[in-house]
Amino acid sequence: MVTSPSSVPRLVVAAPSSGSGKTTVATGLMAAFAARGLAVSPHKVGPDYIDPGYHALATGRTGRNLDAYLCGPELIAPLFLHGARGCDLAVVEGVMGLYDGAAGEGELASTAQVAKLLGAPVVLVVDASAQSRSVAALVHGFASWDPGVRIGGVILNKVGSDRHEALLREALESCGVPVLGALRRAEPVNVPSRHLGLVPVAERRAAAVDSVAAMADLVVRGCDLGALEALARGAGAVPGGAAPWTPGSPTHDHPSRSVERRGSKPVVAIAGGEAFTFSYAEHAELLAAAGAEVVTFDPVRDERLPEGTRGLVIGGGFPEVYAGELSANEPLRKAVADLAYSGAPVAAECAGLLYLCRELDGQPMCGVLDATARMTDRLTLGYRDAVAVGDSALAAAGTRMRGHEFHRTVVEPGAGAAPAWGVRAPVRRVEGFVQHGVHASYLHTHWASEPGVARRFVERCRTS
Repeated sequence: MVTSPSSVPRLVVAAPSSGSGKTTVATGLMAAFAARGLAVSPHKVGPDYIDPGYHALATGRTGRNLDAYLCGPELIAPLFLHGARGCDLAVVEGVMGLYDGAAGEGELASTAQVAKLLGAPVVLVVDASAQSRSVAALVHGFASWDPGVRIGGVILNKVGSDRHEALLREALESCGVPVLGALRRAEPVNVPSRHLGLVPVAERRAAAVDSVAAMADLVVRGCDLGALEALARGAGAVPGGAAPWTPGSPTHDHPSRSVERRGSKPVVAIAGGEAFTFSYAEHAELLAAAGAEVVTFDPVRDERLPEGTRGLVIGGGFPEVYAGELSANEPLRKAVADLAYSGAPVAAECAGLLYLCRELDGQPMCGVLDATARMTDRLTLGYRDAVAVGDSALAAAGTRMRGHEFHRTVVEPGAGAAPAWGVRAPVRRVEGFVQHGVHASYLHTHWASEPGVARRFVERCRTS
């Protein structure tokens, strides 16, 4: 039975630290519940783009992010309710350790904060591979640290044997936190990783299907799904009376626009395929709500942009892995360059920035920007506060947004004559490029926090 979005049954899957098995358990739970015939809404805390791809594979629904830093705490419940429309149950995978959030910002953007904002019980996944009785102290500490966080149960991961499981369960009897599952070590559920985390689903779809099936099988064999579902159903209504987020309506946003103009939808092409897998679903929804016809294209395989393209959005991904294929697709590189030089709006983030450079690791790219890009050994990672330095197709000067950087590449120079953003931390600097209709930057942003950027972008598509 489909429930009201405001009271959708829900669980948050968290852990004491990264590497404990959150993704395995969360994805396995999603797939196991879906196999029972439930419509499962998948969510991920934080800016991660890759885990939601596995969540989507497990549930058949779009994986969505809940990031209190990028979007603000006030949007967490509305975005959750938007994603959970029409669902029987929601599973939210946490980020890092339960209480880890944005550096120096207290609980902001932590799994614990999101759990409290959603009024959701937490299932703590504990890597028990190197402990027995000490597990009780660990779970007691996490359960008592913040009274606003309800630890509804524990799933023991990487349990070595029946004897090991018995010792763990005995130790936890005094904690008052029920054990809802015990998972043995299992090689088939391992997902390959590289320099920025797991390999995305789009790059290994057949193998990813097998991995998700193995996760589901592990969870079904090792967890009490009935107890987990009962825990989710006891969550009650989302606190605060929040309503589902909506991307809005172009009619409401532009009441004076003529019927004829409303009927003319500019085509906005969004890069996809294996090389460009990082995208928030809300961006396409906002563009569509602003009056665009949103079409996806693959820069590796498609030799032409979609018919009638008036604007281009190139998000994040792994162009460094596909530099050879992207470079070899000269017809599309030329089409992108021609569109950019025409003054059409182009919004490029991280991977998109690299694609617009003259070259990436010595291989020719689109040549829109007078800059080169290359891989390095250094990881750049963290949230950023940013302000638009000047006017662009994406933002008016002075627009403030929060972003996230996550890359092992460097672009030289790091900013053009007209930079995209002024960034305050970790050091004050300008970065990115604004030229003609192009806005290119390393920062990943979530447009739901500032929906005006999508409306501005589509309006520029109409008039450019």
